[in-house]
Amino acid sequence: MSATRASIDTVIALLAAEGYQRAEPAILQPADVFLDLSGEDIRRRIFMTQDADGRDWCLRPEYTIPVALDHIAAGVSAPMAYAYAGPVFRMRSREPGEFAQAGLESFGREDFAAADAEIMALTIEAAAALGLTQPRVLMGDVALLGALLDGLAVPQGARRRLMRAVVQGKAAEAVEALDPPAAAGETAHAGLLKALEGQDPKAAKAFVEDVLSIAGISTVGGRSAGDIAERFLARAAERENPVNEDVKAVLGQALAITGDPDAASAALRALSDQASLDLGQQLDAFDERTGFLAARGVDVGQISFSTGFARNLDYYTGFIFELHDLSRSDGRPVAGGGRYDNVLGRLGAPQPAPAVGASLWLDRLTGQSS
Repeated sequence: MSATRASIDTVIALLAAEGYQRAEPAILQPADVFLDLSGEDIRRRIFMTQDADGRDWCLRPEYTIPVALDHIAAGVSAPMAYAYAGPVFRMRSREPGEFAQAGLESFGREDFAAADAEIMALTIEAAAALGLTQPRVLMGDVALLGALLDGLAVPQGARRRLMRAVVQGKAAEAVEALDPPAAAGETAHAGLLKALEGQDPKAAKAFVEDVLSIAGISTVGGRSAGDIAERFLARAAERENPVNEDVKAVLGQALAITGDPDAASAALRALSDQASLDLGQQLDAFDERTGFLAARGVDVGQISFSTGFARNLDYYTGFIFELHDLSRSDGRPVAGGGRYDNVLGRLGAPQPAPAVGASLWLDRLTGQSS
C-alpha cells in the first residue's frame, strides 16, 4: 500500500504541475452507463448491486466515465483537464479485483492533434516517473481505419465483423471476417432472405416485422422486432452485394501496415493513391499528431503503429495507444488510452465535446502483480 500511495502522489503531482485538476468521483456508480458504453461483456467483470428501487449500481470499474459524468453535472462549458488516482474494482484473471488506477482526461479542446500528443506524452512521462523508462509503445487510429472502410464502402455487417476481429487481436484474419458466416438456421431462412433481396428497404422492414408479429415474436435476446428486421435486411444486402476481392486485397494490405508513425503514414499514403482513396485529411491529422509528439520529446521512432491495432473498448473514435513493460511476462499493458469524442454526448452532455484521456495501472507499474 505504501508503494501505491507513493505512486499516486507522484502521478498527481506531475499532472497537477501540467494544469490537471484532481477529480474524485464516487466509488458507487450507476451500472447502466458502463453497460451502454462498454458493452454487455463488462457485466461479468464488474461488481454490481441494486438499490431499493431495483436500479443497478456498481463499484467504480474505471475512472473515465465517472469523471465525465461529474464534468457534465457541473455544467462546465470551457475546456477542462482532470487527473485522478485511487481504487477501482473489476474482476481480472489472476489479478486482484481491487486495484489502483491513475490517469488523466481532457475535455473540450479543439486542437485535437496537440491534445492527443499531450495525453500520450504525459502518460509516458508518468510511467517513467514510476520507473518504466523504456516502454514498448503501441499505437493505432480508429478514425483512420474507419475512413478506409468508408472509402471502400464496406457494408455495415461486414464492417462490424472485421472490427470485432481487429479488437480481438486477429487483424491477420480480419479480411476473412468480411464474408458472412454460415449462421445456424440460415438454410431455413434462405427463402425469406431471397425474398428481401432488391426490395425497397422500408417495405422490406415492415414485411419482416409483420412476419415476426404473426409468429408472436416481439423481442429476441434483448433485440426488438425492428432490430431483428434490420439484421435480416443487412444479411440480405450482403448476399446480394458481397465484398469483392479487390476491396479485400486493399484491406489486407492496409491491415498489414506496421512501423513507426512516419513509415506507416508513407505506406498508407502510397496505398490510398494506389486504390484511389481519399485519406488525405486523416493522414494530415495523423502526421500533425506525430509532429506534436516529437515536439514534446517523445521518440516517435520507437512507437510501433499498426493499422490493425485496437483497444478492447467500444467508445474510442480516434487515436489509441498502450504502454507495455517488456519485463512483464503476461503481455498486459501498464497504461493505455486514446480519443473518445462521442462519450460525453452519449452520457447526456447538452453538446458533444472532444475528449481524450489515458489510464495507468499502478499495481502493474509498481510490480505488485506478475
